[in-house]
Amino acid sequence: GKVTKEIVSKKEPTNHFTRNMDISLDFLDITPIKHEMPISSAAFELPPVNAGTFLTEAFDRSDAPAPIEMAHGTTTLGFKFKDGVIIAVDSRSTQGNYVASGSVKKVIEINPYLLGTMAGGAADCSFWERELGRQCRLYELRNKERISVAAASKLLANIVYSYRGYGLSMGTMISGWDKKGPGLYYVDSDGTRLKGERFSVGSGSTYAYGVLDTGYRWDLTAEEAVELGQRAIFHATHRDAYSGGQINVYHIQPNGWVKVVGIDCFDLYDQYIGNKKQ
Repeated sequence: GKVTKEIVSKKEPTNHFTRNMDISLDFLDITPIKHEMPISSAAFELPPVNAGTFLTEAFDRSDAPAPIEMAHGTTTLGFKFKDGVIIAVDSRSTQGNYVASGSVKKVIEINPYLLGTMAGGAADCSFWERELGRQCRLYELRNKERISVAAASKLLANIVYSYRGYGLSMGTMISGWDKKGPGLYYVDSDGTRLKGERFSVGSGSTYAYGVLDTGYRWDLTAEEAVELGQRAIFHATHRDAYSGGQINVYHIQPNGWVKVVGIDCFDLYDQYIGNKKQ
């Protein structure tokens, strides 16, 4: 069942190129190569390892190298007030101490009434929140009505809970407007799901919380709420090296979400910092 093929590479006479360049190819060790391959097989040679147990054998040992610590950086926040929900984010993506991108879209537009935010691993957040968008659309087609914010956040929490221990890195907020009014939930990769009136997630969240807690009131006007979200993200980008880029603010209302601010954080420096130095 096997056919033996013999491929012989012969040394060619000196061609025009080598003659002009006066280059000798005598140093090459050109020997006949024999290949034995079943006629019916076109498979690639695989490394001599067991793919199913490779990770365990390589890393689950006493002398195994330390696991890679993923360094994440971002600032996202969301809060409810009398006229809806404000979602504000920065746009900087980091790889350790390096800025990978300054224009990441950290708000996932799940549908016209639902938004999700990204903090942690960009790939994990982006993939699973888009998958959430698919499931929300299927729910709408089956039930002839939009999914509630609570149900959407529960779907995401159930998904990531089933992947606990697989290395997902997510800290996200699911927000929107449904029949019960504005909704805001925090969901992370451990399957934790919390309902609340205000959240901030990411490496700059402590700075954002300081501004948010100081200026927050339930009866804020829409303009005041947008400015508060913008100001909280700005001060986080000012103090946190892993946050920066553009500040994006969304306002979720009964008729859906609207992006109301998209501005570079450096353009706000004079407004919030520069004038105080005079």
